[in-house]
Amino acid sequence: MFNPMGGGNMAGMMKKVQKLQQQIAKMQDDLKKQTVEVSSGGGVIKVVMNGEKQVESLIIDPAAVDPQDVEMLQDLISAAINESIKKVNDMMASEMGKLTNGLNIPPGMF
Repeated sequence: MFNPMGGGNMAGMMKKVQKLQQQIAKMQDDLKKQTVEVSSGGGVIKVVMNGEKQVESLIIDPAAVDPQDVEMLQDLISAAINESIKKVNDMMASEMGKLTNGLNIPPGMF
């Protein structure tokens, strides 16, 4: 009879999966402590975001504050926050790729 799971190797595979789960959990904890820093508008807006995608700091150069053009300031802040989120996602994907050797594992699987 054909066994698609490789016969008695199921216990070994389960141990590998458990080890990978532990490594991923540790990586996620480590990433939560890391931060990314992004600026926009030539450095007039700076955002520091942690691995949990929480803004730790937002610095606005007073030169960026123009009461006549609040929309530009809003756009600069949005751009910096969105770029920060992208950098955190890229950082997480890069670290996950190191653990899984490039396997494409769907989010939430571990």
